Amino acid sequence: MNRLALLPLSLALSLAGFNYAIATPNQQAVAKSAAPKQLSEEQLIAKAKGIHQRVITLDTHNDIDVGNFGFSRNYSQELENQVNLPKMIKGGLDASFFIVYTNQATDAEAFTAAGYKKAYDTAINSFEAIHRMTTVLAPNLIEFARTADDVRKINAKGKKVALIGVENAYPLGDEKTAVKRVKEFYDRGARYMSLAHQGHSQLSDSNTGEAIGWKWNGLSPLGKQVIAEMNRVGIMIDISHPSKESMMQSLQITKAPIIASHSAVRALADVSRNLDDEQLLALKANNGVAQIVAFNTYVKTDSTERRAAFAALRKEFNLGETVSLTGIRRGTPNGMSEETREQILKRLTEIDAQLPAPTRATVKDFVNHIDYAVKKIGIDHVGISSDFDGGGGIDGWNDASETFNVTLELVRRGYTEAQIAKLWSGNLLRVMADVEKVAKELQSKK
Repeated sequence: MNRLALLPLSLALSLAGFNYAIATPNQQAVAKSAAPKQLSEEQLIAKAKGIHQRVITLDTHNDIDVGNFGFSRNYSQELENQVNLPKMIKGGLDASFFIVYTNQATDAEAFTAAGYKKAYDTAINSFEAIHRMTTVLAPNLIEFARTADDVRKINAKGKKVALIGVENAYPLGDEKTAVKRVKEFYDRGARYMSLAHQGHSQLSDSNTGEAIGWKWNGLSPLGKQVIAEMNRVGIMIDISHPSKESMMQSLQITKAPIIASHSAVRALADVSRNLDDEQLLALKANNGVAQIVAFNTYVKTDSTERRAAFAALRKEFNLGETVSLTGIRRGTPNGMSEETREQILKRLTEIDAQLPAPTRATVKDFVNHIDYAVKKIGIDHVGISSDFDGGGGIDGWNDASETFNVTLELVRRGYTEAQIAKLWSGNLLRVMADVEKVAKELQSKK
């Protein structure tokens, strides 16, 4: 006999982990009739604050500028960037994956020794900067975590938690260095890594191949070796930037769960960086997790006509696959003359006037993506990320100081404390622990 059937409906629903936000219409109707009196706004906020303080809030993707890790200017200060320690403290963001990111070399030197060396040196500087924050600049405020258990222990001490993710494995280099550098990056603290970014790497196709064509039709032979080595040493495989086919081939190889460190839902915003339903279901089958990202243009996408106009602009100016239009708006990319940039900016202004961008995404829009993913693949396979200081941010969660607003919206939609704990960190830490376990098993067989 089902013991829940002997209990009052409202209590049974609570014990069963019922979630109004993901229930069927009939379940919602029954729940409404049995639910206690609706909370006032003050009570709802108080409830959300309590949950926000008790759960571990972990953001899986925050980019860095190594210039913010010096003695005179660093993350212990209230800087203008989106993530630093004062903002984390104010917003109740407990843990962050700080990102070792390297832009791929220009087409001419992309797959040369010089290109790989430049990227490797950049990556090492980023690794060292993050460790400098936790050991020299602010060790009283933040500690570095190497395991899922470390995250919980550091959080219990009342300190912020730093972890490292690698965005773009291009710095691993060629056949002579790539596989052995996986272990080096692990030893330096990397706990997830993606094989490509904007543009195809020596290891994998990028999602950008949807517009420019494919190089490997998924993973390269070297990329397949790197995937296996990541399993062996204990680095989570991140599929947020590589192509869909690369992801599917990674799933055929991996012996551990994988993650999408910062992607949204393609059914709600049709851009190549987002995950379609097949990818979401594949992540579920793998026992992985999709960390839904609060990136404005991945949450609310441009119209088909606006995207076509941007594609025509890229063709007109022969922009390479790694050139970002956002980067052009912000400044002059390396190798581009100011005259060319001005011409592109003029055309961008014309496009904006003729085909306006959608209104900026809000926390509600963002949680719509979380809701969709939860309904599609279940509460155990969805998490939260921002891509702050890398283009991320939406109205209501535009930097770490506004992190509470996400929890508040989840509470408004009926998510329980246990479910919110899974979304904020529980699911990701479960995958991280699973990857650690697989690595130990693989190493014991050697």
